[in-house]
Amino acid sequence: MSLPTRPFLIVYIVWHPDFEDGGATAKALHDHYRRDVFKNVAGGTGLSVIYRFEPTGDGTAPLPIDFEEGETAAVVVLYDAHFGADNAYRTWLEETARGADAHGLGSRVFPIAIDGTFTQLGMVEQAIRWDHWDKMEPKARTGRLISVLSYQFARMLRTYLERLRYPAEPDDELQRYLKRVQVFLSHSKWDNDGAKIALKIREALFKSDDLSSFFDVYNIPPGLPFDRVILSQIRASAVIAIHTDSFSSRTWCRQEVLEAKRAGVPLIVANCIADGDERGFPYMGNVPVVRMDPVRADRIDDVIGRLLDEVLKDFLWRCKVALVADAAEAGVRFLPRLPELISLVGLDRQAVDVATLVYPDPPLGTEEQRLFEEVAPTVRLRSMTEWIAEREATR
Repeated sequence: MSLPTRPFLIVYIVWHPDFEDGGATAKALHDHYRRDVFKNVAGGTGLSVIYRFEPTGDGTAPLPIDFEEGETAAVVVLYDAHFGADNAYRTWLEETARGADAHGLGSRVFPIAIDGTFTQLGMVEQAIRWDHWDKMEPKARTGRLISVLSYQFARMLRTYLERLRYPAEPDDELQRYLKRVQVFLSHSKWDNDGAKIALKIREALFKSDDLSSFFDVYNIPPGLPFDRVILSQIRASAVIAIHTDSFSSRTWCRQEVLEAKRAGVPLIVANCIADGDERGFPYMGNVPVVRMDPVRADRIDDVIGRLLDEVLKDFLWRCKVALVADAAEAGVRFLPRLPELISLVGLDRQAVDVATLVYPDPPLGTEEQRLFEEVAPTVRLRSMTEWIAEREATR
């Protein structure tokens, strides 16, 4: 048993060689998707990122895209005036868009409108409007682009995952693709900052990211028990825990974090501590943490961007698991993040002699493994690579 040799997602970045900022923008995207955050689920060096900008072949346009190289493929085109003025590059883009469309929603072309030139092309593909972000600082602008792309990449992988799960069902890819990722905003109303920051994040989600949000004040329908609604929504959401001074003291805030951990959904912590926390809630660890000043609340884009990284990672992991789960022996559970003691909850150790927790690489540190051995000596911990290697060796 082994995973497919093709990458789950290949990102192609395309620009005209005369676009002065093309190389720097492409490198920023490359460095983000190749970094450690994606190594754990995508393999050795993160996502596959390939440049296309130099004219090759007949010397007039980049190499064509082979959409069979990966399970899914995203073609990110930095479309500026130079690109628009070059007939060969425009023709290349039109042919590439037709090729992507023929492969379904698992392969997409994402034009980035660097200036107003793209709107003159007459293509039907919706562009990402970089030109509308001209008042943002360069770093924030690039961060916004990465967030938008990460969300779209996640949608592509969700489409691919649904194909794996339900190959015989009628194809309704577009509706699955358009389904929004919901963000659950876990926050305390018992200090001055929790609800204020949650509202600001909710507003940012509505304005720019095509994400939906769950905010208990607005989104629990009348007549339904709030506890059932909240727990149900957490299991279907990506979660931002807004950690203000009173968060850890609130029963429902703790319950929401525990439920997110049990469900294995994407979860990040926005650290908004102003004065201090009397008792740090221990189950808020093992997830990414983004520091945000509770007064300025000026890192909302960073919080959303980091959450979308987790959403993309989650879909990459789910794709991996979907391809190997059928071959798993009894007692195997797949975890979307490194194991912690709460991972033992619900594990049926009575049904098998040895239970196995399989998680994204790299392997857990020795000091944490020793703790598990003391608490649960019949539970084995294996990274995905270790688990597959063991199974291959026993075949």
